[in-house]
Amino acid sequence: MKLKQIITLANEPVRLLFLAMERSLRATGCRLPLKVIPYDDRRFELPENAEWWEEPDFMNWIQRESRVNVHRKYQSLLAENYQFVDSDVIFLENPAERLESLDGFVQSCCHWHNPGHTVTGELVKILRNKTTTWQRSVFNCGQFACDRPVMHLEEMKRFCEDPCHRPIALDFLVDQPGFNLMVLLSDIKLTNLTLPPHNMESTWAGDYHNDDFGRYWKDPMRKPYLLHWAGKKMRREDPISKFFFDFLSSDEIREFEQHQAVSEKRKKSIQGLLNRLRVFKAVCKESMSQ
Repeated sequence: MKLKQIITLANEPVRLLFLAMERSLRATGCRLPLKVIPYDDRRFELPENAEWWEEPDFMNWIQRESRVNVHRKYQSLLAENYQFVDSDVIFLENPAERLESLDGFVQSCCHWHNPGHTVTGELVKILRNKTTTWQRSVFNCGQFACDRPVMHLEEMKRFCEDPCHRPIALDFLVDQPGFNLMVLLSDIKLTNLTLPPHNMESTWAGDYHNDDFGRYWKDPMRKPYLLHWAGKKMRREDPISKFFFDFLSSDEIREFEQHQAVSEKRKKSIQGLLNRLRVFKAVCKESMSQ
């Protein structure tokens, strides 16, 4: 695979994540253009050799058919010779060099042993009709590479609007099942670098629990070329998160941690409200049964 571009999805709220990712990419020596799919209209100034990327026909269609902006990531499946990453990724090595000898659709995660977040019950039924070993093929859609379009736009429209596929590809509120549906039902060659014969160590930051993670990476070919936090919080006291914070200035770290604190406070407030609603419903139900 001869990479020609790096693709991501971003908006202003993830600006610091994006900047750390972009700086880590350039630190590996990779100078490929960075194409940024806008999550929404909240944009920010991009660094050199990065540009906002919208395909008008695709955007018009996905905004009409989907209720959630994260489905804009599907635009990446129309491209060729690219590495896609979410903004909460840090590159450890040049992806163009690590992927040079590979072809087809390249996965680099370990969701084969924990497929729960990548599928729905309906998707599992579909995949079981294709293979009894469907688990080995599922992947995290925050990190993948491909040397060809998985689908062209008109094909994607027909596929996703099919009544059998629409609940997964367009109506579901997250993107993982839709990505897995489109990729795994295609005829494209799949390679997962964490499975034999490659046996690369995990790319998920959550799999590294202390500061001796280097012992897993003694073999250069088994060292992951990127790390993905994928739901794991980035905290300075967490050794693996050093790879993220090293690419931010002290002022940026302070800003990031302030935003993180506000976000966590908001989540706790929402969770508290939901808990009170559950108690209220339980009391009402008990009163009505008496």
